[in-house]
Amino acid sequence: MGVRTRRAHRHAQTHAFGFGVLGVFGFIGLLGIALMVSLGSLMTFWLTDLPDYKSADAYLVAEPTTVYDVKGNVIANFYLQNRKSVTMENVSPYVIKGTVDTEDIRFYKHNGVDPYGIMRAIFSNASGGSEGASTITQQLVRNTVLSDEQFDKTVKRKVREAYIAVEMEKTYTKDQILMMYLNTIYYGQGAYGIEAASITYFNKHANELTLAEAATLVGIPNSPTAYDPTVNPNDSKARRNVVLKRMLKAGDITQEEYDAASQEDITLNRGQSVTSEKGKYPYFTSYIASLLSEDFDAKTIYQGGLKVYTTLDPDKQDAAEKAVQAQLDAIGNSELESALVAINNQNGYIDAMVGGRDYDTNQFNLATQARRQPGSSFKAFTLVAAISQGLDPKTNLNCNSPVQVTPTWRVQNYGNTNYGTISFARATEVSSNTGYVQVAQAIGGATISSTAKSMGIKVDIPSYASITLGTIGVPPLQMAEAYSTLANNGIHRDAVAITKIEDRNNNTVYEHKEQATQAISGEVAYATTQVLQGVVNSGTATAVRSYSRHVNQPIAGKTGTTENARDLWFVGYTPQTTVAVWTGFREEKTIYVYGSAGHPSNTSCPIFGRYLDLTLGGVARQEFTSSPAPSYKPSSAWAFAKSQKPETPAQTTEETPQTEQPEEEQTDPVDSPTTPATPDNNPPDTAAAGD
Repeated sequence: MGVRTRRAHRHAQTHAFGFGVLGVFGFIGLLGIALMVSLGSLMTFWLTDLPDYKSADAYLVAEPTTVYDVKGNVIANFYLQNRKSVTMENVSPYVIKGTVDTEDIRFYKHNGVDPYGIMRAIFSNASGGSEGASTITQQLVRNTVLSDEQFDKTVKRKVREAYIAVEMEKTYTKDQILMMYLNTIYYGQGAYGIEAASITYFNKHANELTLAEAATLVGIPNSPTAYDPTVNPNDSKARRNVVLKRMLKAGDITQEEYDAASQEDITLNRGQSVTSEKGKYPYFTSYIASLLSEDFDAKTIYQGGLKVYTTLDPDKQDAAEKAVQAQLDAIGNSELESALVAINNQNGYIDAMVGGRDYDTNQFNLATQARRQPGSSFKAFTLVAAISQGLDPKTNLNCNSPVQVTPTWRVQNYGNTNYGTISFARATEVSSNTGYVQVAQAIGGATISSTAKSMGIKVDIPSYASITLGTIGVPPLQMAEAYSTLANNGIHRDAVAITKIEDRNNNTVYEHKEQATQAISGEVAYATTQVLQGVVNSGTATAVRSYSRHVNQPIAGKTGTTENARDLWFVGYTPQTTVAVWTGFREEKTIYVYGSAGHPSNTSCPIFGRYLDLTLGGVARQEFTSSPAPSYKPSSAWAFAKSQKPETPAQTTEETPQTEQPEEEQTDPVDSPTTPATPDNNPPDTAAAGD
């Protein structure tokens, strides 16, 4: 091959390579153009049928949610009551600055969508953090004009949201958009908008908020349930301080302002609610609203037209209210409160609920939200745990008083009474603290804790022996649910308030399905019930029979009294129903009845008895489901701790719990309110109460 021929051949190869590369890039370019055209067509399609984004009030037509009792009567309607819009000059500057610093620090720099914020969120989430990329404008769009799509996790919704956000910023000024946001965002407790939130939580106008108050409200919309200061004050405070840190970092507050505000406790001053959920039985219907908020957004609850069918029995509810009011009137102290929860043992339905004396005065539901120490009514779980471990209720215990449980923990019975050597069953009837602490040590606090949880106690119960004295706060609802397990021969059912929910088109969106579990054996449940019947027949709760003379049913239960007679309980049950009754003050202090320290026998026991008389008077007798006795260990198998020597006499005297005297007329065995000094390895707050 000649030189000319070889050059021509190389030239042809070079051009062939060149044309090949150009062809590939050309193909990629054409493919990109095609994809862009296709994507453009897709986006054009996605942007059809957009709502009127020029109005921030593009909501669905509001339809109230209707709540029914178990007989089909309407007992409440949930609907938006008011949502007052305000202008910027009527809002605290702290709210304005805090909202921007927390939700969208570059709000005044972007055009509705913030690419920098998107990249920052990507890097933050990739490194294990948690940060959103939506701007204030996008959040406004999502919660107003695109509220129907706000829960769609699709690219289409994001594209529509971003497009409208950019377009809105062409129509409205930044300040107008910010005020639209502040007037529409949800702040929990049914409060839409900053003015409603200010009134709801602090009973003041939005322009009167302090720095700490403003930061508290700014922190709520991120998670209205988790950061609700009425329910989770510690979490709300932590979130508030995050807001304050961001304001400090942005230079909108000084270090001195941050230091002062971050140290403040959250002090609420509840104003008028911005929603109507009161109804005929306000404490119960407000509880229904709180349950709905766990699965539905506020807009659906207050504007979505739901139909909610509940378990409330109106006849039993009226009986509960009469029973509570009659006893409170008899005592004559206008500040004294009682809470009551009655559960149908057959299905776990909440038949009745009294959450306090007057809902208009205080909306805090003492039946579901209050965590008050149950005192000796918690001993039932120690009793169950001990019988499950093989401790025969006939086993004798040394119930003298006091008992030095550890060198730093001394426990005594009521009035330091020496009961001598008595059976475990009799120790339950007279509520001997010294006997029960020995049992608790023998079986272990972990056993008691796990038993309580399996029966229905949901609060965190530490694994300490001292919990047998009822030192951890428990809501009455949970106590009723747990005791109902005993009435049901060991079968646990969750307390049920809602049986069915339908949407505005009558489609069933929820229906309760029973989930019963055998929490404890039938043998243990029946053996426990037999002991607790003794409490009513010949123990600290004989007053129950005086107020339920028309009732021909077996009754079991346990009283509870905490130190200085601050919490007075009776939790009892028949084969048909389980009822938890608590009496006390919202602000804890000693209860006096007829001039002496109060006792369940003249507060909660009469309420329980009155309720039974009104609901079971004249009803044919039923019996508890009987079971054979459990397998018990011989008494010799149990080694109960002996009293130890205190570390120093001075320390022992200092730690001696105070006791309160019952009324002079009391002749039955009484609970033993006492405060054990802190046991070894126990946290300080467990030395709060006993019984």
